[in-house]
Amino acid sequence: MIKPNYNQIIFYLSISYITLFFFSCKDNSDINRDHLVFRYNEYANINTLDPAFSRTLQDNSVCNQLFNGLVQLDDELNILPCIAKDWTISEDGLTYQFKLRKHVYFHHHKLFGKDSTRTVTAKDFEYSLNRLRDEKLASPGSWVLNKVDDFYAINDTLFEIKLKQSFPAFIGLLTMKYCSVVPKEIVEHYGSDFRNHPIGTGPFKFKRWEENIKLVFRKNPLYFEEDKHGNALPYLEAVAITFLPDKQSEFLQFAQGNIDYVSGLDASYKDELLTASGKLQENYAKSVNMIRGPYLNTEYLGFYLDSESPEIQSELLRKAINYGFDRKKMIVYLRNGIGNPANGGFIPIGLPGYDKSIGYTYQPEKAKELVAQFKAETGISNPTITLVTTSNYLSFCEFIQRELEKTGLMLHVDVMPEASLRSARSNGKVDMFRSSWIADYLDAENYLSIFYSKNFAPNGSNYFHYKNTTFDSLYNKSFTITDIEKRKHLYTTMDSLVMQKALMVPLYYDEVVRFTRKNVKGLGVNPINLLDLKRVKKQF
Repeated sequence: MIKPNYNQIIFYLSISYITLFFFSCKDNSDINRDHLVFRYNEYANINTLDPAFSRTLQDNSVCNQLFNGLVQLDDELNILPCIAKDWTISEDGLTYQFKLRKHVYFHHHKLFGKDSTRTVTAKDFEYSLNRLRDEKLASPGSWVLNKVDDFYAINDTLFEIKLKQSFPAFIGLLTMKYCSVVPKEIVEHYGSDFRNHPIGTGPFKFKRWEENIKLVFRKNPLYFEEDKHGNALPYLEAVAITFLPDKQSEFLQFAQGNIDYVSGLDASYKDELLTASGKLQENYAKSVNMIRGPYLNTEYLGFYLDSESPEIQSELLRKAINYGFDRKKMIVYLRNGIGNPANGGFIPIGLPGYDKSIGYTYQPEKAKELVAQFKAETGISNPTITLVTTSNYLSFCEFIQRELEKTGLMLHVDVMPEASLRSARSNGKVDMFRSSWIADYLDAENYLSIFYSKNFAPNGSNYFHYKNTTFDSLYNKSFTITDIEKRKHLYTTMDSLVMQKALMVPLYYDEVVRFTRKNVKGLGVNPINLLDLKRVKKQF
């Protein structure tokens, strides 16, 4: 008698359920031209369609379809005109003046009156940035304006921003979705409910949101941007987003052709999709495109320098950990080759200031010598450090643990929920922790601010409690330098100071990896992994 394989039965039932769920979410009244509809799943869900509260990658990606700001980024992170067609910056770096396009329209809404729309003016940006500053609103993006003294509309097409001090990275901050323009009359009508009644100027307009089920956008026929041939953007008729709650279900839908795109690599399907060297498996190569590029994300292990542990206080052991494991091997075995070994500093590949020569390479004998030196100098025969991580990164930490055992250093690995680890890290309750730093804006100052002494956690992001007067002096000096080459050299110098003290262990510089069906054209990749669908086409 042959026994049934219950695990296999459950697996196929799961696939059937997921397929049924997806198609039950389709609404032909919303999506009646399937070849012009871009379909994807957002397993992490979204929190809002209000750009003032758009703090996560998934929120930014949906808001990017609905809203525009003064300026925008291309896939190489160049800052380009958007609603502002050009701008000037004063010689002292304090005054920014933006000249707006005259024919940018808000999405249709009956509250606009007879024409159901109106043009954007400088007063709309004045209102939108004041809203961002409003303490009653409590936007998580209010910090973007911390260095701003004032802003105002000079006339309908001229908008001016004055800074308290020169800040060369400021123009990059304005590309963030927090700084999108919104219409006063619509926002004040809906109040907090604007989060699910969004009206912007973007390439797509809001159609329907059934939370946890589906989200639908339609093409904005009034959109102001064109392609290089003068054709109106966007090309797609609609965007349809589902919210299946895990990456495995998402991948099954992609494999069956029910969605057009997945982002990132998950342990549940990485070996199914990719070879160990990071190439598409043969059975997917004919139906799937893979797009990859640098991601402004540094994954690292950090040390809390105010710890009473002699092991944590020891520069010898901190350096031994940096020398003691093979980052390239770790990337190949645990990420199928996706990512770049972090043999440079904290600043990742893709930002001015990155230097591959200032970090640590795999030198196991050097690591053993440093551990032996620590033992001899302190009399501690069995040095031990506890590393705290989340379950998602347990395999990485266990790999490092096994490698460091060969040097004579014992590493205990504890697992905490993400929220608990975040709190413990901020309050100095963990001696060593795994973390990551993803760029908030496109300047290496964003990375170096984590080491500035006035940013000590819990009131800032200096989780290490590192203090160095030379570093602080260089950091403050960087705000006065507008020449990018001079600033790049300064950033590298600051990064090397940190690496000389081995304040942290850079693990890898992440990569953006995207997978699409072969018929999807025009989807690029950028170092902040922001989804931009206005130039995407689907071909059959």
